[in-house]
Amino acid sequence: MVRKPVVSTISSGGYLQGSVRGRLPSLGGKEPPGPEKVVLKKKITLLRGISIIIGTIIGAGIFISPKGVLKNTGSVGMSLVIWTVCGVLSLFGALSYAELGTSIKKSGGHYIYILEVFGPLPAFVRVWVELLIIRPAATAVISLAFGHYILEPFFIHCAIPELAIKLITAVGITIVMVLNSMSVSWSARIQIFLTFCKLTAILIIIVPGVMQLIKGQTQHFKDAFSGRDASVMGLPLAFYYGMYAYAGWFYLNFVTEEVHNPEKTIPLAICISMAIVTIGYVLTNVAYFTTISAEELMLSDAVAVTFSERLLGNFSLAVPVFVALSCFGSMNGGVFAVSRLFYVASREGHLPEILSMIHVRKHTPLPAVIVLHPLTMIMLFCGDLYSLLNFLSFARWLFIGLAVAGLIYLRYKRPDMHRPFKVPLFIPALFSFTCLFMVALSLYSDPFSTGIGFIITLTGVPAYYFFIIWDKKPKWFRRASGRGWWWRMLQLKWFLWSKWPPVPYGSFLPEWQRSESPVSSIIENRCDDITRTCSGSPSWLSPKEPWPCTVCCR
Repeated sequence: MVRKPVVSTISSGGYLQGSVRGRLPSLGGKEPPGPEKVVLKKKITLLRGISIIIGTIIGAGIFISPKGVLKNTGSVGMSLVIWTVCGVLSLFGALSYAELGTSIKKSGGHYIYILEVFGPLPAFVRVWVELLIIRPAATAVISLAFGHYILEPFFIHCAIPELAIKLITAVGITIVMVLNSMSVSWSARIQIFLTFCKLTAILIIIVPGVMQLIKGQTQHFKDAFSGRDASVMGLPLAFYYGMYAYAGWFYLNFVTEEVHNPEKTIPLAICISMAIVTIGYVLTNVAYFTTISAEELMLSDAVAVTFSERLLGNFSLAVPVFVALSCFGSMNGGVFAVSRLFYVASREGHLPEILSMIHVRKHTPLPAVIVLHPLTMIMLFCGDLYSLLNFLSFARWLFIGLAVAGLIYLRYKRPDMHRPFKVPLFIPALFSFTCLFMVALSLYSDPFSTGIGFIITLTGVPAYYFFIIWDKKPKWFRRASGRGWWWRMLQLKWFLWSKWPPVPYGSFLPEWQRSESPVSSIIENRCDDITRTCSGSPSWLSPKEPWPCTVCCR
């Protein structure tokens, strides 16, 4: 399934060098000169970076059911305070990641920061749970919301069949996967458009709400901090709901290697995005309370629909469409970012080798995108999605907190490391404490589910020693997890998706192998000038087959 880790080609002196010699890894080193190779292109500009962050943070929750915070605070005023505080704390986490992203210029987000600071075992556990459970389940959940709201205008007076929701959800997932497989530029452009749709939907709610305030509709803000007293557990749970609503600010760090001028783009994109999202969330909740009382909001299944029916009349029919587009944007941004996590984990030797391959013409990590498709489909049709996410919700904050704690660790161990962007130390310290609080809250409020989540997470430890450390694996296992089997599965899926002939194996080369030797040294060229094909084959490829000669003779 996997191979032993190799030193990354992106920065000199990876974690293995440091761990062998007992020293901290050499971070941010320059790549030594070598032969030309195919890499992911730097196509993420400032606008595209902003769209990735905003597009993945804003999902369906702010439009449908922002009542988790209100339910646990007991008052309108305190709920608005929680929304604001959670936005500020999320900004602190995002700023900490901005420093990490500009100091360690490698894609992968939490995974690569934990890997570089704490070593391979905790990093492998992180990517193990993310690949097998968290990401497929999370993608399936947001996709189900997309399927539900895209069909709602067609089932106004009756319930939507569950099978229809799952089928249209499967179509949406497939479209997202194909889009991210075909072009980085088109994925980014569509993400910009979907982000624009989300912000338009929020403005459609905020502007009438502000008009209501101008007209004096402030009855629901009288005695804003009075109401049902929040319990001892109420405020922490409200805080938990609020932090979850802001999750997604870290996704730009998953694609650092594709960001144009990351030293400036990442901090600026993070600051602009978090300011827009925080202001938008707070003003959207204010707008709701200009028309809907706290009691009515608690009873509403779709707050934005209730709000628009009262103020916008027939235009309320457009709300489900905007919600569906919002969900689609979250799907697209999540797949775009997380596929880079799998690509980097494969490059570091923690996932099958094929996931580190890049299409030579499209410059997309095609296998890392496609691997999500069957896993998400299994979760969609067979898995208990919400239970899995409840079991593992603490894991996100555990590993994010660990990554931010690594920033503090590097401040003391590597004070001379180049840091183009640097935050005051109290910011990562406060955010690390916040993450620790979130994990402790999960243990206190739901010890059973969190305990199961810990057990699932800890399965990554024996998996690490079996797949990564153990050399003497059975021959049948090595054959089953070999390059050829994975490649044939990839060819089959690509053929079924696009109805094109299977893409030749020569179109992909693993990052680590491209960096070791020029293409001409591993491909024996036998070009046919008439058919424009080459019957040569990489020395390690079996069986041999022709492919377009632009691959080996480009």
